[in-house]
Amino acid sequence: MTSNDTFLTEGVRAMFLSTLAFALANVFVKQLSHIPAMEIVFFRCSIAALFCFIGLYRAGADWKGSNRTLLLLRGIFGTGALYLFFVTVQNIPLASAITIQYLSPIFTTVIAIFVLSEKVRVPQWFFYTIAFAGVLLIERFDPRISWFYLMIGIVSAFGSGVAYNLVRTMKGREHPLTVVLHFQLVGIVVGFFSLFFDWRMPTGWDWAYLFMVGVFSQLGQIFLTNALQREAVAGVAIVNYSGIVYAVLIGWIVFGESQTVWSMGGMLLVILGVLLSVLYSRKVRDLERIESTVG
Repeated sequence: MTSNDTFLTEGVRAMFLSTLAFALANVFVKQLSHIPAMEIVFFRCSIAALFCFIGLYRAGADWKGSNRTLLLLRGIFGTGALYLFFVTVQNIPLASAITIQYLSPIFTTVIAIFVLSEKVRVPQWFFYTIAFAGVLLIERFDPRISWFYLMIGIVSAFGSGVAYNLVRTMKGREHPLTVVLHFQLVGIVVGFFSLFFDWRMPTGWDWAYLFMVGVFSQLGQIFLTNALQREAVAGVAIVNYSGIVYAVLIGWIVFGESQTVWSMGGMLLVILGVLLSVLYSRKVRDLERIESTVG
């Protein structure tokens, strides 16, 4: 069996490692539930920005970029989404917080209707309905999740959708690390000013946890980039949803967060709806590409 015939290609392994790294970063965020979420954003972005500057220096790329407005907007929406996601991670079960965040691809597609003039077909709306039904099922049968934190999670996913569209808009116009860096810089600035209003001095292991949030987040980004460079997106993107498995297991083992049959069913509906949408979109794009070639 050749490397092309096996499922565990280098790209797939890199995506598994990326998902695991992000899951571990979220574990440390939850360990820091007594620290304000924006304070964690500040430390996380400070550490990640250092890695970005090193990478840009080695690549000989311009860190300032040329699309300043788009870079600023990407940073604002990305920082807002990250902050709200950390709030949900700190206040509701880990698996549920991550599942709600998985709605971001849906928002990415819907927002692209207005930003990039892309079309959404009828079957995709049906798939989106399945995913949202899953989120409502989780909230309805899990007393640990209030409507308040559910809405915060949904707004976070929406913010991620806007940020992803801004990233797509700058594709080929900015170095990828420049785009990532400006996200980190906005997080540093906003996080720094927040410290004057809501600061809690980290103690003991808190410093190590804050450092690990930054390190594992950056490792996740490195493995993700590596996966997408080694293999087509279609071949590795689905692996990203292994994150829900990590979240359920870690939430149960580390935080004692059990899941009901209904909440697990809701998580599966979210994953099913999003995956069906992604696969359908790729099928449509492949058919359009074939038709344009024939024409």
